[in-house]
Amino acid sequence: MKPNYRRCVSCRKVGLKEEFWRIVRVFPSGNVQLNEGMGRSAYICPQHSCLQAAQKKNKLGRSLRASVPETLYQTLWHHLTLNNPQKQI
Repeated sequence: MKPNYRRCVSCRKVGLKEEFWRIVRVFPSGNVQLNEGMGRSAYICPQHSCLQAAQKKNKLGRSLRASVPETLYQTLWHHLTLNNPQKQI
């Protein structure tokens, strides 16, 4: 894979890292958060289908090797509705 390209953990689409949300398991605390800090990262498309599949099948948790808090999923759903106000979930 070329530099600055990432793969969605849900749909496996490859694209520039700016096209995805970055979820990070911060080192050394192990906290999982959105786009802050250094540590193990997972990327997900900002789309309803990708977020729904990732939450249902725990794809982010398996990729990060950590449990993803429900509040993070709520934040991602909120960001999704802000970016796509015409599409109600």
